[in-house]
Amino acid sequence: MKILKLLFKYGQLNTSDLAHRLGVNYKLTMQHLELLEAERVIQHRGSGRIKFFRFANTLKARVTVKLLEEWEKN
Repeated sequence: MKILKLLFKYGQLNTSDLAHRLGVNYKLTMQHLELLEAERVIQHRGSGRIKFFRFANTLKARVTVKLLEEWEKN
């Protein structure tokens, strides 16, 4: 949920930025990103070492963004 909230706030972030903002290590962050990507909630751009993650253009991702919008209102 914390990853999703950060992506909602900033639009896109790379793995290192996410790990730093979450206060966890790179490997753990990458594991969670891979799970979210496998579920087609997020997608990455770039190849090699630096990957930027953002919400995917899927129904599941749009519903997640809507939920976060409502959450932020309260």
